[in-house]
Amino acid sequence: MLVGQVVSVVSLLLVIGIIMGMVLNSHVAKNQHGPFTSMRPVTSFCEPALYKDVCAKSVGDVAKNGTASGKDFLLATFKATMADLNTTKQNTGNVTVTKTLDLYHYNTVQDCKELIDYAIDALNESISMIDATDPNALNELVDELLNYLGGVYAFESTCLDSFQNADLRKQMEDILSTSSQLTDNAINIVADINKILKAFNVSVPAKHPKRRLLNVDDEYPSWFPAADRELLQTVGRRRIANAVVSKDGSGRFRTITDAINAYPRGFKGRYVVYVKAGVYNEKVIIDKTKPFVFIYGDGAGKTIITGSDNFGVKNTPTWRTATFSSAAKGVVIKRMTIRNTAGPVGHQAVALRVQGDMTAVFDCSIEGFQDTLYYHTFRQFYRNCAISGTVDFIFGQGSAMIQTSTIIVRKPGPEQSNTVTADGNAKHNLNVGLVIHDSKIVPEVALVPDRFTVKTYLGRPWKSFATTILLKCELGDFIRPEGWLIWQGESFQNTCNYGEFDNIGPGSATSLRDKAFKRWRVLSPQEANRYSLASFIGDAWLKKSSVPYVSTL
Repeated sequence: MLVGQVVSVVSLLLVIGIIMGMVLNSHVAKNQHGPFTSMRPVTSFCEPALYKDVCAKSVGDVAKNGTASGKDFLLATFKATMADLNTTKQNTGNVTVTKTLDLYHYNTVQDCKELIDYAIDALNESISMIDATDPNALNELVDELLNYLGGVYAFESTCLDSFQNADLRKQMEDILSTSSQLTDNAINIVADINKILKAFNVSVPAKHPKRRLLNVDDEYPSWFPAADRELLQTVGRRRIANAVVSKDGSGRFRTITDAINAYPRGFKGRYVVYVKAGVYNEKVIIDKTKPFVFIYGDGAGKTIITGSDNFGVKNTPTWRTATFSSAAKGVVIKRMTIRNTAGPVGHQAVALRVQGDMTAVFDCSIEGFQDTLYYHTFRQFYRNCAISGTVDFIFGQGSAMIQTSTIIVRKPGPEQSNTVTADGNAKHNLNVGLVIHDSKIVPEVALVPDRFTVKTYLGRPWKSFATTILLKCELGDFIRPEGWLIWQGESFQNTCNYGEFDNIGPGSATSLRDKAFKRWRVLSPQEANRYSLASFIGDAWLKKSSVPYVSTL
């Protein structure tokens, strides 16, 4: 470890030396007057970065400007990351797979291209925010930037995680290497922005303000049209929708896909889709170009979207198996059932995958077995839902809050155990994870006779800094007393962040929780408040939307 640190320091010094030479040559060539540009800003700015030589190179051009601000350095970091991802996207084509010989990995490579596109979009959003912010107020962007960077990291890692072939994975790892290092650096730099700003002689408060959302005032989200503020409150009554879907032809569309695809180009405001009662066997996709869709049905158990795509039998990459996928910003889903019927033999088989920021899901039943609900990226809120499954059935790498919902554990396949959650946070400086608040974890009827022989755990850590918090929940008697399960072959139990607070029910006893989880703890009220809705994902985007939610504990 010491040798590695020495090499890293030496590398940084060499790179800084090269940059100093470049600056000096530029200085002499232009016959500029004044003192030689100091390299102290590079050292200070790159101090939090793990890959210091990569960081120094990324800000090399900015370092030539002796009057560059912390904002200039930060922009350079994000732009360098985006530029490298654009190169990565092009180089992904070098991972050649013949479609007819290996459909799984052919699809995986195509997915990587799409995922990298999403990462580039998130960086573009970040750059726009930084550009529009005063250099002295960058600390106010911390939560927003970490939110987007968490998405960038998740998109990169999802690409790699999908590869089953070691040689192909290694090729993709090499292509993504610099982009991943730049992303990691950006996360650590943003997390330590106060210290960096001080190095640039910017006065900052001791703590940055609470999480807030840009373009959101104190009353309601700016994107929420005045005429639609009571939309969620009135869906039980007839109202005009932009698109009506029905199986019997009484609506304009017979499929949900056709209704979504009718979203007008350049549309502003809420695009409302009403799906009448019926069973819709289709893969629904709300892509990133269709923000602020509000889709609702006649009720869970009445309006049903179903599919059976899966990894175990159909050999489909997990990311592609979702019955319903939403990648757009500000989507609201209400009063419907979304299910994947692949069963235990299907292994990874997602019912709902959400990766759009500020997504809200209400009064829905989300049904599957393994990997039912995939909270892939960004901020998400679930209220009054029923979520059912077996293995890792609530999992992801975003920031998800589940409130006043019922989590139903099903009977798994032979030799399987149940794990309710599997969070995928792999970066200690990211504010991502899963919070379950004021909800119940219960067995389905079919599991009740075997609930003590089939092992059921609250979760297991999918990645090294997995974060899962249970607040004021009711835990059934079938929850194993050790609570949490170690991820076999990994040591994530040493670093993951698991917490429980004020839970009730026979499964809530904590005296026998597995001590192998070094950072598991019973939270104090002060610690628990850090994971309230207002603190964890923010509530400004839900205010005045007529949606029920509880901001505090």
